[in-house]
Amino acid sequence: MIGILAFGTLLMRPGFFRVNNWPQYTVHGVSITISILSCWLVHGRFKNAQLPRYSVYAKAILSIFCAMVVSGILSYGLTYLIPSEYFFPESKLGYGYIGFLRRLVGSFFLSMAAYIVINNLDTSEKLQQTKLENEQFKQAHLRAQLLSLQQQISPHFLFNSLSTLKTIATDGDTKNFVVQLSHVYRYLLNFSERQVSRLSEELAFINSYLYILHQRFDTALIVSINVPERFMNYIIPPLSLQLLVENAIKHNAISPDQPLLLTISINQNDEMVVENNYQPKNVPAESTGLGLQNISDRFRLMFNKEIRIDNTNDKFSVTLPIISHEHYHH
Repeated sequence: MIGILAFGTLLMRPGFFRVNNWPQYTVHGVSITISILSCWLVHGRFKNAQLPRYSVYAKAILSIFCAMVVSGILSYGLTYLIPSEYFFPESKLGYGYIGFLRRLVGSFFLSMAAYIVINNLDTSEKLQQTKLENEQFKQAHLRAQLLSLQQQISPHFLFNSLSTLKTIATDGDTKNFVVQLSHVYRYLLNFSERQVSRLSEELAFINSYLYILHQRFDTALIVSINVPERFMNYIIPPLSLQLLVENAIKHNAISPDQPLLLTISINQNDEMVVENNYQPKNVPAESTGLGLQNISDRFRLMFNKEIRIDNTNDKFSVTLPIISHEHYHH
């Protein structure tokens, strides 16, 4: 950009090819370079500045104006510091009204040119970043679908079998177990059709999932869910809680003498916290790390937020940022 402007302004000079005064060419190039760099730095500063009270257009106008002022001041400074014989004759601007007006117009066009270039570069970078995030989101969603598909076998056959089992079961506990199992399986099947779930839906699924786990672990698994009603319409990626519960059971020793204590709650920052007491197995379970990585990827790509994982000697917790339904769709 500097080279184009410097050479372009030289081409528009009368008698460009007849003048052979390299100091003048050097001063001209330095002057253009300093002016453009000053505009570039000012625009870059405004681009990164947080100005919540200004609209996008007001911020752009302010950026262009400030860059124009800085460029004009530097132009006056160069004229004062560098002897006049090092300037081209038509570049010798005095300190009167005409000189001020010419500097003002020149600084304005330099500021506009620098703003357009830096804005186009920023837009191009954001477009590339968006394409990359979309691709990462697709990959994360495919991994999540794979985790779900690994738990699905012959849907119609299984549902028909559950219906038959519910019919032939004679006691209430068996019937209730079959109903909860069908709820879990139906939620898993519907998971691949959507990207987010309401917290109320996710907690209803978790209650059915925990019912099945309690039949297996009985008093060895103690779960406490404390989520206020006002958060039920908040949004969360589906299966996030299930993966964390499954992860806790997989990596911790569980027995009636050493129960696993699991809590699901909302902290003071309106974030969901899934926490369990840390009691690792004597023989660690094999882990690929895909479960936590999948959750982290989906929160980053869908909500542009990060989860937090805290692991101490006696506690393991994962903090999930949740957002309201209205905010997500906005």
